[in-house]
Amino acid sequence: SFPGGRRDPADGDAVATALRETREELGVAVAATSVWGQLRTLPDRHGMTVAPVVANLGPLEALTLNPNPDEVEEVFTLPLAHLLREENQGYTHFRTASGYGYTLPVFLNGPHKVWGLTAIITELTLELLVPGCY
Repeated sequence: SFPGGRRDPADGDAVATALRETREELGVAVAATSVWGQLRTLPDRHGMTVAPVVANLGPLEALTLNPNPDEVEEVFTLPLAHLLREENQGYTHFRTASGYGYTLPVFLNGPHKVWGLTAIITELTLELLVPGCY
């Protein structure tokens, strides 16, 4: 999943929350000027509203991550080329006890399967970054 968490009273907005959470969870200080924008808000499975924020962190090779072990078990990245290959894209179908069904994206063949809200946010980001390719 991506860095995230509840908005603190000191956070001015969703962007400030995202920048703080990224610093607390990954040890990366992202400048507000690196923020590209905010995606539409989404509900999570607990009924909370998630406000995804997209930012440019620069080259990953130049990034020093210092994950907080109390909040982060593992960090991995996936190249854009990997996410755009059709053999790495799929969908998972769910059905609730009431019979309602829904479909969510999933990204395969990496170090981990990317699914759920993380896959939805990834899909929305790909639609914005490479609309002709995804």
